[in-house]
Amino acid sequence: MRVLGIDPGTVTMGYGVVESHNDDLDMIDCGALVTSERSPIGERLCYLYQELLCIMENYRPDMVAVEQPFVASNVRSALAIGRAQAVALLAAATQSIPTQEYTPAQIKQSVANYGASSKAQVQEMVRLQLGLKEVPHPDDAADALAVAICHLREAHLSELLARQEEKR
Repeated sequence: MRVLGIDPGTVTMGYGVVESHNDDLDMIDCGALVTSERSPIGERLCYLYQELLCIMENYRPDMVAVEQPFVASNVRSALAIGRAQAVALLAAATQSIPTQEYTPAQIKQSVANYGASSKAQVQEMVRLQLGLKEVPHPDDAADALAVAICHLREAHLSELLARQEEKR
């Protein structure tokens, strides 16, 4: 299964493509789409949408996994991230690619086995699980890889549970 993970943002959007072969995970590509903070929001969202379409057409993921915004004290930031999240979901829908959303705590729990892990801990676990020499840069790309890994782990767990149910 090939998964495109997305760490949404209206200025920087991370993406990471991970493929699984049984229990082995391979990074196919990762990076960040960067827009100008001074550009109007409509232009930034349009750019992100078009670039995501190109990435989806190039890598042909089976699934798109998107991080949900974390709403703490900065509601404005959460709304901006929500816009970028919507663009990612729309791009996947136009390509008929199924999507799944995960909270930051779900991603941390799945990747680092602790829902309150630090960003550095999650990124190090991404490096280890993908067998990379160093943590991917920028941070947004590493975070997007974590989203993809989270989905692959969750899908694998669901598959195992379904097999157990069939045996009963």
